[in-house]
This record gives sequence, structure tokens and C-alpha cells, in this order.
Amino acid sequence: MPQIGVFDIVGPIMVGPSSSHTAGAVRLGLAARKILGEPVKSAEIGLHGSFAATYWGHRTDKALLAGLLGMAMDDPRIPLAEELAAEAELAYVFHTVDLGDVHPNSVRLRLRGETRAAEMVGASTGGGRILITAIDQFPVAIDGTYTVLLAQYRDQPGVVAEVTRILADFGINIAFMNVSRRMRGSTALLVAETDDPIPCTVLELVEGLQKGITARILPSF
Repeated sequence: MPQIGVFDIVGPIMVGPSSSHTAGAVRLGLAARKILGEPVKSAEIGLHGSFAATYWGHRTDKALLAGLLGMAMDDPRIPLAEELAAEAELAYVFHTVDLGDVHPNSVRLRLRGETRAAEMVGASTGGGRILITAIDQFPVAIDGTYTVLLAQYRDQPGVVAEVTRILADFGINIAFMNVSRRMRGSTALLVAETDDPIPCTVLELVEGLQKGITARILPSF
């Protein structure tokens, strides 16, 4: 019989009305902002399944915008997200998408900042929990439990070994790691979930490994 924790019974500290459609949506927006790595200037937000059918009643739209603006799921300003987005000059559009055989509370976020762009697909799985399932069309499985190092680079021998060496030099233990690529020699994505916080110096060293490599740190969320 699976163990049930207090969090599963009482739920997260949040601004409602729904832990899955509101609190989880805030976390999804916030995760996408962290993946982008800078303030969001424009967002194309595709709602799937139950998110698309009931977003207006559960404030899912406001919750996603709040996360994109950097709010946590207990921020009292969440109901004002549309007004705050206008003040921040954040342009956005909502529409319905069919993401296939995925969780019904799923969303695809296509974001642009001043200098970067990012795409994230994720789901709100209940009780405020989320699962990120794709980043820039690479499959991932990130639930926010661990600190994450993301690195996009040109696939070639030695890069993965060098990244793991850098983390080891800083005494950072890798809990899980996954590498995806579209084809040999093309763009690849490395996802390293770690037991320890990752200092910004690690980003500088990783980005120095190869011309054009980009790295991000996602603190646990």
C-alpha cells in the first residue's frame, strides 16, 4: 500500500481555487520562466484537455501568467496577473492544442525574452505537483524535486564527460541524468538532476566547453 504524506491530505499553501488547475499552473509558468532564463516578453500558451475545457473557471489562465511573471503559488497577486502582465508589457495569447496522449492538465508554453526563446510542455498532476515532459521538443521528466542543470550543445564526443567532471570538481552529486539528441552530430540536451545546489560558476565553465552551448540552472521548485 503506498504511503500518504501530510502534503497529499492538506495540499499546498496556495491561492486557489484548485491545486491542480491553479497552483500547479502557477508552478508550470514559473518553471517555464526559469527555463527561459530571463523575463518573458511574449508567450504563446497552448492549453490541452481539461486545462482547455475549464481554465476560465479555475483561473488557470491567470495562474499561468502569474508564474510567467515570477510569482509563487501562494502569491496574493495571482488574481491580478492580467493587469500585472500589461504593466510588464508581457504579450500573450491563449489557444487550444491537442498534445496527444498526455495528462489532461497539460500546457505548451512557447516563450520569448529579450535575447532567448524556449518551449516547454508540462502537466499539473495534482496537489500542486507538476511534471515537465518536454523542453525545446526534447523529452524530459522533471518534477522540481531536485536542482537541475540543463545544457544544450552540439553533439560530439567528450561533452557529457566534461560536464560531469565539472560537477564532480564542485562536489555536486548527480542523482539522475538524461541526454537526448535529434540525430548524431545535431543539437543535444543534457539534463542533470543533482542532490546539491549548483553555483553560477558551473554555468560559466559548462558554457566554456563549446562555442554556442547554452546552460541553465533550475533550482528545485
